[in-house]
Amino acid sequence: MNDVNQFLLHAKDRVEAAIDRLVPTPDHRPGILHEAMRYSLMAGGKRLRPALCYAAFEDCGGVGEASDWGAVALEMVHTFSLIHDDLPCMDDDDFRRGLPTCHKKFGEAMAVLAGDALSIYAFQVLSRSGNAEAVSLLATALGSDGMLGGQVVDIQSEGKPCDLATVDYIHLHKTAALIEASLELGAVLAGADGARRSIYREYGRSIGLAFQIVDDILDIESSTEKLGKDVGSDVENQKATYPAVVGLGESKKQARLLVARAVELTKQMGSRGPVLADLARFIVERGN
Repeated sequence: MNDVNQFLLHAKDRVEAAIDRLVPTPDHRPGILHEAMRYSLMAGGKRLRPALCYAAFEDCGGVGEASDWGAVALEMVHTFSLIHDDLPCMDDDDFRRGLPTCHKKFGEAMAVLAGDALSIYAFQVLSRSGNAEAVSLLATALGSDGMLGGQVVDIQSEGKPCDLATVDYIHLHKTAALIEASLELGAVLAGADGARRSIYREYGRSIGLAFQIVDDILDIESSTEKLGKDVGSDVENQKATYPAVVGLGESKKQARLLVARAVELTKQMGSRGPVLADLARFIVERGN
């Protein structure tokens, strides 16, 4: 796992440098908005989505700054979703990445505006690529057929009996859609053809669903200190999760099967295939 750890660290350093370069600073009016945006963007995290974008871009022979624009845009929309997900009207969480959530630090109104600003600014940054297909791809992953659609069904399902098809819909849209898009975005920005892109899509879908299943498991088995965010909220809020529907044992089995499929797909990739295989394994082995 040394190679994947080095790759994740390199991707983290690279995207954070790009964020610092591209996002307005608090001395640019309105300072409080830019401070809130930067607070949530720079609060830490694995930077998994940017790392996946970089990996696919490099694997498809991409060169230039386009992957930075894609990586920053992905981290912005991901952070926007976390800010809004933590709000009192959603999950009402107090901690994210070991720090007070945006609304706890800056107030609810400013957190809403910071999330909105990040979502909008993501497309401003990505438009630098001049690639309309890349912009459309990210918008689709974010919209009603993607992450926001999954969030709606997640909210509607709270406290109600739920079947596996509904949980799959929530997880595939709310979480996997953006992870899948992270890989395909890198491939699109590198100019990959449709056949090549389909491999990254399926890989992303597999690890995205596995990632959320593991999240469901960690909410039960981990701690706030290890996870860096509130735990036990899924059970408390009667969320639609894999463990709630199929139990912990079956949830772990399904996560392992999805990762195995993802690892198999990396054999059809190029030089970044081994790193992406290790990234898939990292998902089921992570503790936060």
